[in-house]
Amino acid sequence: MNLTELAAELGDRLLRLNEQVTTAESCTGGGIAEAITRIAGSSAWFEVGFVTYSNAQKSALLGVPTRLFDEVGAVSQDVVEVMARGAQQRSGARFAVAVSGVAGPGGGSPEKPVGTVWLAWAAADQLFARRFIFAGDRQAVREQSVAAALVGLIRLMDGENPLQG
Repeated sequence: MNLTELAAELGDRLLRLNEQVTTAESCTGGGIAEAITRIAGSSAWFEVGFVTYSNAQKSALLGVPTRLFDEVGAVSQDVVEVMARGAQQRSGARFAVAVSGVAGPGGGSPEKPVGTVWLAWAAADQLFARRFIFAGDRQAVREQSVAAALVGLIRLMDGENPLQG
């Protein structure tokens, strides 16, 4: 299924639930929000997304404690979980997805090679996070990240664990 089809499926679920989704994005640079807003009428279920490419803006806009960047790094479970909750709190949306990763071609390390991406999905009372290692060039890593974000949101809305599959 392509990104537009995934976003349309997500929109159908959000409309049925009469709920909103928000995004908190770093390495995808707004790609998740772009996929969502491809869908006509998406303003009924998507009002705001956050693109926080720098650590300073992750802190300022989403409330990520600056100490986390020194302790675990921007590409980490702790950071994406705070990003997701921060986006929820600031937007009022029931559902959120957050992403931070190393899209490449540079920036990788032995601990976090290029293609390492952390995603977090949040609902009112649930929070899930998963690390992925995606293959390919920068564009491929970003597209796979967007697809995984959308699939996880759909699973979450279906009452499933977004980490499965």
